[in-house]
Amino acid sequence: MMHKDHDAALLEDCKRGDRKALDSLVRRYERPVYNAAFRMLGNPDEAADVTQTVFLKAFENLDRYDPQHKFFSWIYRIAINESINQFNRRKPTEPLVENLESGSDTPESSFAADRLSQDLQTALMELQEDYRAVIVLRHFTEYSYRQIGNILEIPEKTVKSRLFSARQKMKEGLEKLGVFGA
Repeated sequence: MMHKDHDAALLEDCKRGDRKALDSLVRRYERPVYNAAFRMLGNPDEAADVTQTVFLKAFENLDRYDPQHKFFSWIYRIAINESINQFNRRKPTEPLVENLESGSDTPESSFAADRLSQDLQTALMELQEDYRAVIVLRHFTEYSYRQIGNILEIPEKTVKSRLFSARQKMKEGLEKLGVFGA
């Protein structure tokens, strides 16, 4: 796979202190890491902070990276863990900030799309971190069960059962919000 070989070469260059290689890896993975953090946290500022922390931790710990695995799986696992840590550091009453743009044509459809997006994010935020992580990885980044298992370091069977439970809890949360009837 081209990405894996290219990443491996960039990682070797990073270990030798090559700043351009580091910049290249950050550019390649910054957006997906930010998106995962945003979906886990629901807050753009916190997601940006987590993204920065993820890259700092990754490059401070490059010697721990196992080249047998994809670099992105490794850095994604760091992103999920950092997002969980950030979520746990929050004050219990901190409001969820949501400001998603919509490509809708009318103010009514734009409002409805924003409302649905807010309701989805609210229901997602009410899930336990392990449930939220499988939902984010499966539905927002579209990873396979095997890839999710590798990232979270759990068996594929556990991914499937956790995803089933997470979807049920998400549905219950959306029903409470009145998104669709019981």
